[in-house]
This record gives sequence, structure tokens and C-alpha cells, in this order.
Amino acid sequence: MMTDFLRSASELMILLPGMLLACLPVKGYLRTSPVRLAAATVPPVLFLCCAGGAVSCLFHVGILWLLFSSAAVMGVIYVHMVRITRWKSVSVFLAICGVFSCMGSTAIAANGILSPGEAAPPLSLRGALFWFALCCLSVLAVWHPATHSARKLLEDESFAQTWYVFWIVPTLFIGLNLFMIPKDPDILEHGRLRQLYLLLSLAFLFLLLLFYALFYLMASSLNRNDRLRRENQLLSMQQARYDSLRSAIERTRQSRHDMRHHFHILQGFAAQENWENLAAYLDEVQGSIPEGDLGLCENTAVDSVAGYFAMRCREQGIPVTFALDLPQQLAVPEIDLCSVLSNLLENAMEAGMKTAPERRQTKVRAQLYSGHMVLLSVENAYDGKIREKDGVFLSSKRPGEGVGLQAVRHTAEKNGGYVRFHYGDGIFAANVILRGGM
Repeated sequence: MMTDFLRSASELMILLPGMLLACLPVKGYLRTSPVRLAAATVPPVLFLCCAGGAVSCLFHVGILWLLFSSAAVMGVIYVHMVRITRWKSVSVFLAICGVFSCMGSTAIAANGILSPGEAAPPLSLRGALFWFALCCLSVLAVWHPATHSARKLLEDESFAQTWYVFWIVPTLFIGLNLFMIPKDPDILEHGRLRQLYLLLSLAFLFLLLLFYALFYLMASSLNRNDRLRRENQLLSMQQARYDSLRSAIERTRQSRHDMRHHFHILQGFAAQENWENLAAYLDEVQGSIPEGDLGLCENTAVDSVAGYFAMRCREQGIPVTFALDLPQQLAVPEIDLCSVLSNLLENAMEAGMKTAPERRQTKVRAQLYSGHMVLLSVENAYDGKIREKDGVFLSSKRPGEGVGLQAVRHTAEKNGGYVRFHYGDGIFAANVILRGGM
């Protein structure tokens, strides 16, 4: 009885390394600190393992049913304790379940070697401990990739739609490993079935890890292409900003050249006390004064983005005001800051185009704080309804989540920053804190 209890509890104990591994790539997105999370989850999981072992022994409930039920409960808890999209959190959890299921098949194949002649379907106590040890070793083996490479995949939004199908592969491997479990473990003793079973389980594990590696390479390539795209976009904005500045400078130079002539004419009207022609000429001259901002910000990259969208907003008849107090050198990566600013200004411009002309307005403020943080605020008017579900803003152009605001959130939070969206009375506001790389 005690052996059966320990065996069942040991099989359920794989939930502990599984939850630890699932938390490694999302450490920066946890809704609470890791210490508090461990204090809140480890004791209940240990109690769950002991209770599951007792239920399995007393009521002869199959351990697989208890394991699946426990994993489902832990999966729900995991999805709600991280601040990432459901597709990503579910995919991460299923990816770990897929690897652990392949290791479970390996443990079943090695069970006859560990406990020869012991009838304990599908695992003996030694086999269960071997499975638990494999899972713990796997956590140590992938600790660095999980905290670095996998975290980068979760932070980037360039391949967000890929997560919609990623879960299929680990789910398929989980199903294959379940299908392989023999109803009668003694059947593995016939011929070379045990060796074949071990070979298949290791092959499944290898193929699954190979798929993860290919997925990472594909994602890295997409990330690199997306970064190049953003850099090219920034360069095109800088070119457009340069052309706009050059045109404004040329108009200003021409206006200064004509200013003396205008003064002579105005003096003539004043000497003749011809106030009506004087007023008309002043209106004409005022209309010829060139518009445009010659310098919105000392930082070249931010000035290019702001100037580019200022030009586009003027073309659409959307008033926009900037208060950008940023130096030339910033601790925050310029690509991240420009990406956030571009997404927010593009959303503001699209909202402005759908808003009544008399209500259109956009206000942008940015400043450096404490030398390593940038405070950014964008407010814009909007007409219509904002779609939001579980704190995630839905796209107004297609079904599903809005990629722009999600990218802003992930960019802000990846280095411990902050973002808050709020709306009401026809005004949508985004407040963002970007931190320098740590």
C-alpha cells in the first residue's frame, strides 16, 4: 500500500519541475514575484500530489486520469498568472507537457530494467522516480535557453500568428505517447518489444526537440527580418523628415528674403493710413508663412518619427501637438522607443480619421526621467466603440487581438517598464514607461 502511494505521488510530482520550467521564460510577465508565487503554489502542489496518491491507492483510480486532471488545473492557474496572450501561455505549457510525456514513455521503457519482475503498471516506484529525475534534469539542461532564447520569442510580436498553430505539435506528441502506453506492461517482455518501445520514445523526444529547434530558428529569422524592416521604416521616416525639413528651411529662407519687401509695402499703407489694404495685405502675408516644425526633439530618431507622423496627420486634417524633451543620447534603445511611438501615433491617426473633424486632436508628450527611463504619453480623440476583452484590446480591422497595442505592451514590459491604456469621454490615452536594458 505504501509503495503504491509513493509511486502515484512520485508520478504526480512531475508537476513541480513542469511549473518551474514553464515560469522560466515568463519571469518578467508574472503577476507576482517569484518568491510569492513559489510560496503560493509549491505547498498546494505537494498536497495535491499526496492527495492524488492517496486517492489512487484507496479508490484504484488510474494515475493517468489524476495526472491529466492535475495538469489541467495547473494549466489554468498558469494561464492566469502570466501577462501574456492565451495562445502563448497555452503553447508554452503544452510544449513542456509534450517533452515530459516523451520522457514518461522513456521511463516506461526503462521500467523493466529498473524493477525486473515487478508488476506495477505502467510504472514501478523506481520507474516513477526515474521519470521525476529525468524531468528535473531537463529543467537544469534547458535553464539557460528557457531564460534567454525562449524569453526573446515571447517578447517579439513579429511572428505572433505562429503561436496560433504551435500548440498542435506538442498536443500530437502527447497523444502519440498516450497511444503507445501498453495496457499490459508484461507485453514488453516478449521479444524485443521493450527495445523497440525505448527506441520509439527516444525518437519521439528527438523529433519534438528538433521541431522546437526549427521553430526557434524560424522565429529568430523572422525577428531579424522584422528588425530590419523596422530599421528600414525608420530610415524612410528619417528621409521623409529630412525632405520635409529641407523644404521648410527653403520656404523660410525665401520668406526671410521677401520680408524686407513686405515691410516696405506695409510702411507705405501705414503712411497713407490705408488700413483696409493694410489688413488685407497682412492676411495675405500671414497665409504665405510656411508651416512645419523645424525641430521637435533633439534625438534624431524620435524627431524623424514624430515629424513623419506630424506631416501625415496634417495631410489628414488631424491637429497634433508635441512636447518632446529628449536628449540626443538615450539609455532606452531607440528602435524600441521609435516602435512604441510609431504604433501609438499610427493608432491615434487611424482613430482621428474616424472622428468628427471638430473633435480631432492628438497630444504627445515625452521626457527623460532619472537618466534611464523615458516617460511617454499619447492622447487622442476617438469616435465609436473600443473593443476590449480580459485587458486585451481587440483589433478594429480584423478578428482577434490588436497587434499594435500588444507590441507596445510587450516592448514596454520586457525590461521592467510599464504601460497603461485608459479611455473615456471620447479620449484614449496611453502612458508608457520605457527602461534602459538591464
